[in-house]
Amino acid sequence: MTLFTFHGDLPSLLSRRYRPGPRVELLLGRRASVKDAVEALGPPHTEIGRLVANGREIGFEHLVLDREEIEVEPLRPPVDVRTPTTLRPAFPDIRFIADVNVGKLARLLRMLGFDTAYRNDLSDEECAATAERDKRICLSMDFRLLKRSRIVHGRLVRESDPLAQLREVVELYHLAGQMRPFSRCLRCNNLLEPVAKTTILSRLEPLTRKYYDAFERCPRCDRIYWAGSHREQMDKIITALAPEQP
Repeated sequence: MTLFTFHGDLPSLLSRRYRPGPRVELLLGRRASVKDAVEALGPPHTEIGRLVANGREIGFEHLVLDREEIEVEPLRPPVDVRTPTTLRPAFPDIRFIADVNVGKLARLLRMLGFDTAYRNDLSDEECAATAERDKRICLSMDFRLLKRSRIVHGRLVRESDPLAQLREVVELYHLAGQMRPFSRCLRCNNLLEPVAKTTILSRLEPLTRKYYDAFERCPRCDRIYWAGSHREQMDKIITALAPEQP
């Protein structure tokens, strides 16, 4: 019998039969890694920040022993994916991939300037493969997706409202000082490029043509952006997340 103790909000992620936790005794019928054992109890490995067995820090590959006492600690902000830990290698930069159940969150992250891959027709397998290949943080509300071993860094999004989800991710990964608002296409994720007003004049509505002079264009989909009245609400969102941002 092995004793697992779950800390932080991890007990809320336990399967129903093991709630309310935080302590769970588990009899393993076979040799299993601590990753497999923890995920059998409920929480995806992406939610684990530290594992300690009988006072010694361990990695996901550790084979669980009988009569072992394992402390399971959550990720705690700020999480820096560019710094390696016992559980995970470093990623070169902060990049995301969002699955279909957090599509609005993907758009909001792009609004803040973060490289966020998203397609509403991606299968779980494709999403995990992309996360592995491009070294992206996977954002999802799907337990099963985040239990895939190909996903190294990820977040099981707790909030249901998109703006609350955005704040959750910004706070976890300490993104407030790394924003580049309005630098990416909300549709394609590509970085925008400045475009001369004279080049696109025929595509502008009369009032836009009259009152705005600075424009950017997506090099992929050719969509045009400018600081219109629609940006006021976006500015409020950004200010609420990081008041120091202009």
